[in-house]
Amino acid sequence: MPKELFGTDGIRGVPGEHPLDDATLDRVGLALGNYVISQKVRNGDRPRVLIGRDTRESGPHIAERIADGLFEAGAEPVSAGVLTTPGVAWLVSREGFAAGVVISASHNPYHDNGVKLISPSGMKMPDAVEADIERMILSSNGSWRAAAAKVTRSDEQLHGLHEDYLAGLRTAVLPGAAIAGMKIVLDCANGAASNLAPRLFRSLRASVTAIHDAPNGRNINSDCGSLHPASMQKRVVETGAALGVAFDGDADRAIFCGASGRLVDGDGVLLAAGRYLKSTGKLKGTVIVGTTMSNLGLERALEKSGLKLARAAVGDRYVLEEMHRIGANLGGEQSGHILFLDDATTGDGMLTAVKIASLISIAGPLDALVADLKVFPQKIVNVRVKSKPPFDSLGEVSSLIQHAERSLGDSGRIVVRYSGTEPLARVMVEAEREDDVRHWTETLAAALKSAIGA
Repeated sequence: MPKELFGTDGIRGVPGEHPLDDATLDRVGLALGNYVISQKVRNGDRPRVLIGRDTRESGPHIAERIADGLFEAGAEPVSAGVLTTPGVAWLVSREGFAAGVVISASHNPYHDNGVKLISPSGMKMPDAVEADIERMILSSNGSWRAAAAKVTRSDEQLHGLHEDYLAGLRTAVLPGAAIAGMKIVLDCANGAASNLAPRLFRSLRASVTAIHDAPNGRNINSDCGSLHPASMQKRVVETGAALGVAFDGDADRAIFCGASGRLVDGDGVLLAAGRYLKSTGKLKGTVIVGTTMSNLGLERALEKSGLKLARAAVGDRYVLEEMHRIGANLGGEQSGHILFLDDATTGDGMLTAVKIASLISIAGPLDALVADLKVFPQKIVNVRVKSKPPFDSLGEVSSLIQHAERSLGDSGRIVVRYSGTEPLARVMVEAEREDDVRHWTETLAAALKSAIGA
């Protein structure tokens, strides 16, 4: 049965409106608190739950309401302040927290927000657990008002938590790498990495130029970060930097560019990292996990290196599930979520940045490391929909998809899927010829609009 509140990346919405209204947020905290108590995951008298957030102006209030619900249930909410999603995950798994909560809408604009739940292992809560927690949330009558929580939030403790996480990231530097003196441009997206990423790389003695690192509550992801990397690319070329990094709002993803300003997305990272790990005997098996959106060019380039690409559904949780299933230790998404499973349990933009900076130090310029990655023309069209029926139940749409797949054959791919967090159908067409890409995206998008367009 589809979940009502939780999508592929937690609960998303507009603060103040369902499901991010105060009453629902109280119940989220209460349900999570009841869940961790039922699991008997304790550290002291009360199970501790770590709460981190990005820089959106709505974050503190949402965090307070969830903390109130946790406290009402008998759990101890602990504030991590402004911290990246992977930072919360890292601390939960290593410092004995019963669960974690991240208040963030990732790469979305400031007026959106969300709630992500982290399991004691540092991974996102499994679908089945989210479904159980959702049932608890929806079954509560909401007639109570939680008492104000006593949230641990001293500056000294926050600094200690953040430093523990940064210390963990410093251990991810590859053997033999020398990042000291390397010129690096960091686009922090005015988000959760704004303070942490410059601190991390300066502690590694890199020469850091930080941009979009002055959050004001409303400028997160605004014309900056991984979705808008142009200013990062420009600054890399201007400063003669060896590497540019653009994070998203909660820094679980990162997009890169080399000295030339050429953009390198998650596909390029998987290619460069996969080859390095294979050459050093650190790659488990010969398979790297991507998604249905990974470019066909990545698949072809990996084949030339004796490696294979396995495709999972879009979403880092599905990449992780496939990695566990086949025993892989490297996987990720084109969008910049990269999983180095020997180092962390979740995609971490700052961890990936450390790996790529290390790799440049060891193996040479990023441009050269991905020079043979031929990116097939690819276009994604979003269609706003009023419902999400199975595509095979839409006669004309289903027939067109099959016709397009037969037409492209081995020279292209088509992926039609629904967004897990928005009322959108996404049409992706990838082919050797731009004309084919344009024709089939327009044709399929028009059919979807006619059938189920909002």
